[in-house]
Amino acid sequence: MSGRLEGKTAFITGAARGIGLAFAEAFAREGATVVLADIDLARARESAEKIGERAHAVHIDVTDITSIERAVAEAETKAGGIDILINNAALFDMAPIVEITRESYERLYAVNVHGVLFTMQAVARSMIARGRGGKIINMASQAGRRGEALVAVYCSTKAAVISLTQSAGLDLIKYGINVNAIAPGVVDGDHWAGVDALFAKYENRPLGEKKRLAGEAVPFGRMGKPEDLTGMAIFLAGSESDYVVAQTYNVDGGNWMS
Repeated sequence: MSGRLEGKTAFITGAARGIGLAFAEAFAREGATVVLADIDLARARESAEKIGERAHAVHIDVTDITSIERAVAEAETKAGGIDILINNAALFDMAPIVEITRESYERLYAVNVHGVLFTMQAVARSMIARGRGGKIINMASQAGRRGEALVAVYCSTKAAVISLTQSAGLDLIKYGINVNAIAPGVVDGDHWAGVDALFAKYENRPLGEKKRLAGEAVPFGRMGKPEDLTGMAIFLAGSESDYVVAQTYNVDGGNWMS
């Protein structure tokens, strides 16, 4: 353990599995106490137990401001305060423009935009009251950098995350709170079964083909893994990034250059 985050507490949404869990494990190895916040409390508890004594689990529904505030308060009680927030919870869906439903639109915006904004707000208030500054890392996406014919709503939610990161970064730095974001590319995981199935439906492809093609198209030569994102997250959470404000970093194997 190199201890780059020793003495810090990280609050990570959507941390019961996937990318969020990879962040929690990496941060714990760096000496941080980690709070795994997830709508699936049972799985969050299982994941926290595997990490060990540095980990706590709390329930959060990022579509509900009361739930967000309750989770932040619980994290403060369990861990003594929050130094780092990773806004990781997100949903994906896709459809042609003429088939997008109001239900899908509202569900994605409730998690991907409302969840990011109001979790950031609640944690920022906590950080300001504590008076020690902090680091906020929002999870954007290469999808937020450009549109996709079948992914209009998801792309627009991630573009909103990039914009929120810029505005919040400019607003909160006066309190010593750095707000930045990570934009992954295609990252392998359980969620890709659903993504692949949607592409199979709308692009008339056999199951598995879109995932294979997406991986082959990455200049690095493969899809990303959750662990590929942890180095950037540790950098943005640590003291080396103190002069980095309102930026979104692509960690995507070369898919997008900006």
